[in-house]
Amino acid sequence: MKYRSLAPLGALLLSVCLTACSSSDGGSQGAAGNKTVLDVWLMRDSVSAAFQKQFEAGFAKAHPDIDLKIQIQEWEGIGEKVTAALASNDAPDVIEVGNTQVAQYAQSGGLSDFTGEVDELGGSTWLKGLAEPGRFDGRQYGIPYYAANRVVIYRTDLFRKAGVDATRIRTRDQWIAATEKLDRGGTQGIYLPGQNWYALAGFVWDEGGDLAVRSGGAWQGGLDSPGALRAMDFYRRLQALGKGPKDSDEARPLQAEVMAKGQVAQIIATPGGAGVVVQNNPALKGKLGFFPIPGKQADTPGAVFTGGSDLVVPAAAPHQKEALTFIRELAGDAWQKKLALAMSYVPNKTTLAGSVSSDPGAAAMAVGAAQGHATPNTPQWAAVEAKNPIKEYMTAVLTGSDEKSAAAKASRTIATTLNSGS
Repeated sequence: MKYRSLAPLGALLLSVCLTACSSSDGGSQGAAGNKTVLDVWLMRDSVSAAFQKQFEAGFAKAHPDIDLKIQIQEWEGIGEKVTAALASNDAPDVIEVGNTQVAQYAQSGGLSDFTGEVDELGGSTWLKGLAEPGRFDGRQYGIPYYAANRVVIYRTDLFRKAGVDATRIRTRDQWIAATEKLDRGGTQGIYLPGQNWYALAGFVWDEGGDLAVRSGGAWQGGLDSPGALRAMDFYRRLQALGKGPKDSDEARPLQAEVMAKGQVAQIIATPGGAGVVVQNNPALKGKLGFFPIPGKQADTPGAVFTGGSDLVVPAAAPHQKEALTFIRELAGDAWQKKLALAMSYVPNKTTLAGSVSSDPGAAAMAVGAAQGHATPNTPQWAAVEAKNPIKEYMTAVLTGSDEKSAAAKASRTIATTLNSGS
């Protein structure tokens, strides 16, 4: 899933003043003399103008035989544009895609296979939530680029007033106990809308379950498993410690704006949400902090959905060797550290988590990223999200419906949707 979808209004990142280009130049060598022109598509907000300039200068110095042409693309309509590019004879050499989009592009046979390069690229330390969705039918097509995930954004002043030390919240039980202390005296312990299914997914993974599993050649919905039912029960208990709507998600209304308006002690969001809070209420500047979503045990942070991007190379790309050179650089340790600091991202490897220690929000993300997951790896998952029976299920439970029956119904819908496209 593209990173922009993780928070409202795309306010997570630095704004980028770059011009989007609509087509490839075909990787010609004419304008660059004897240099190979490498055509790369990166997405809006993937890099800042300053980082792009720095990277291009460094790349040119290290690889003077390659003329790098980075084109910034818009998320709106990018799926259709990538699909068309993969089917053409004029594809760019490298494309950034949302991590959960790799499977649908790989299914068409339009991507180059990087399975043989995984070890060289440091695949053993890639974030699971980026690496797994980059794999399809046992082959690696997407190379992890950057990640982002949800954390807890909290009001330091309200925590202090309630006598709650955020650094001591390490388990889900401790989180519930702290939130109960915060949920009094006109303060909402947490603003958690009833349909934040990404948060629920994390609790499901914590319990050893999944949203769907493939068995015997067919998909089965997983919301009615014992672990998933325990996860929904925890979500229900947490959601009750605030006034979040039971029939809406985090974008309706925008939860960061709700936090800005009232006495809301916590929300679950990407760190960029803190900027939206302060933008809407400057008086809260310096009063927001971050901690990873707690897990069941103190030594293991909570599981989270990993959003972010992978880098892919079209099978029809004219410069396969040079494309791999570009990926080695941008996805390599040196530039990953710089990118993470410049953009407040989580770098693509667990071994690089320390590179964002100076950024409180990114540091909290990096802790959770070690327990990152992606949605079920199938091209048909997009159709599940379009119907979103998970949201309907959550609202049903929170408004009094029988949990087991509602879970079984949602699981059947998920299975039918996934198997109809198999």
